[in-house]
Amino acid sequence: MSQIHLPEYDYDIVIVGGGPAGYTAGIYAARAALRTLLVEGAGTVSQITITDMIENYPGIPDGIGGFELMQLFKKQALKFGLEIAAQDVTAVRQASADPVLWEVAAGDRTYRALSVIVATGAMWRSLGVPGEAEFVGRGVSYCATCDGPFYRNRTVVVVGGGDTAIQEALFLTHFADRVIVIHRRDRLRAAGLLQNRAFAEEKITFVWNATVEAITGAEFVTGVRVKDVKTGAVSEIAADGAFIFVGRLPYTEVFQGLVAMDKTGFIVTDENLRTDAPGIFAAGDCRAKQFRQVVTAAGDGANAANSAELYIDELKGRTY
Repeated sequence: MSQIHLPEYDYDIVIVGGGPAGYTAGIYAARAALRTLLVEGAGTVSQITITDMIENYPGIPDGIGGFELMQLFKKQALKFGLEIAAQDVTAVRQASADPVLWEVAAGDRTYRALSVIVATGAMWRSLGVPGEAEFVGRGVSYCATCDGPFYRNRTVVVVGGGDTAIQEALFLTHFADRVIVIHRRDRLRAAGLLQNRAFAEEKITFVWNATVEAITGAEFVTGVRVKDVKTGAVSEIAADGAFIFVGRLPYTEVFQGLVAMDKTGFIVTDENLRTDAPGIFAAGDCRAKQFRQVVTAAGDGANAANSAELYIDELKGRTY
């Protein structure tokens, strides 16, 4: 193997993103004595911080608030010496080719690193209707796995007709007495197998050719107002919760053109969280995968940090 000289750099790893994936990566990288900087957005927050209660994170049987959990992640990372900067990353570019060195521009600083872990997360696409933002955490949810158990023996609506919407509707039948799927078309977009399961499920009913115009309630959600897209007729559907599944939007714009992404902008990785760009890894909700939970994001972060460590060790092993 040829030997090379490493150019000057600031960090072994720069982690972009301050959610569960980013902080877990930071814990593992800092504990491995790698010079590591985590850049968490100055103007954005992880989705977990607005989650009222997390009941399915292992080791916390009584549940925990999302903000409180993230504070524990951060405290643990700082214990191992992770450096943290609250800045918005505006650009990531390649500074050299052999070896590859990356520059991460954030705020008024530019950090040079041997590797980058992208842990920028994603957000659920919202409907943008009255009542939606107001009732988040009080009847409006974007995660049935997270919040479904709160709706035992109740009526909920599911907005959407794709794979995720129907998968989550089926999951909700384990808790809710009635699940009403509202879809803007007259047929589902979900895979045939999921459709067959949903149509066979007695707890699921469908409202076709309808859009949600508003989410109504007082202290908590009490229903949704829907409009028939063919007739224009408006009606009310009583419900205790509204689960919205109309797509996700990853925070990956700054990495466009640097790494391979799927058609919706999620970063494509291998099983070791490596992208197709040398030295860039991706973890958590920003990468293309099927299941997105706090625990899977944390697992991704650990995996990405380990892969980055192996990459850096190999890189340094080639130097004089």
